[in-house]
Amino acid sequence: MNYSSKYLEKAVEEIGQLPGIGRKTALRLALFLLRQEPERVNGLSKALTDLKEKVIYCRSCGNLSDRELCEICANPSRDHSLVCVVEDIRDVMAIENTGQFKGIYHVLGGVISPMEGIGPSDLNITGLLEKAAKGELSEIIFAMGSTMEGETTTFYLYKKLMDQNLTLSAIARGIAVGDQLEYADEITLARSITNRVPYESSLRQNS
Repeated sequence: MNYSSKYLEKAVEEIGQLPGIGRKTALRLALFLLRQEPERVNGLSKALTDLKEKVIYCRSCGNLSDRELCEICANPSRDHSLVCVVEDIRDVMAIENTGQFKGIYHVLGGVISPMEGIGPSDLNITGLLEKAAKGELSEIIFAMGSTMEGETTTFYLYKKLMDQNLTLSAIARGIAVGDQLEYADEITLARSITNRVPYESSLRQNS
């Protein structure tokens, strides 16, 4: 594609690197921005810069935060002995939208996937094991998606935690096999959290 401006070409090139954005969409977005007032474009630019420079990971759970502790971990009204283990930050958002969970979270940052070269050491697992070993927790809820990788990760964590003096549970299977939490509707997800079952029971159901 021939561009009349090297600046337009560069903008299209950068926008086109975003997930799900093809070359034509990138061009349409670049032309849209070009038609906007400078203040609006500058506002977008600043928001993206702040996003990269100021957003950090919560030192306790791995959630996104503007401070050392995220708002959930810093909230004294949450049940800090109840931890919901999720794959991704988007899963935290999905569960929070249900308004049914009053504990805290632990974000793994992915799932075990040998095909992609992702092992336990690549995930945020150590902090969870340390909390459990300190006796700070009463229950851990496994809330990974029902994919093969999600099930593998859950089973790995179960084996690591099964000797600890705490309850290990899994979300009820209102989530279809192969689904990710972020795509579940809020009612289904809320029921899956509320009607969670002991993890050992879910193993028997799947055997």
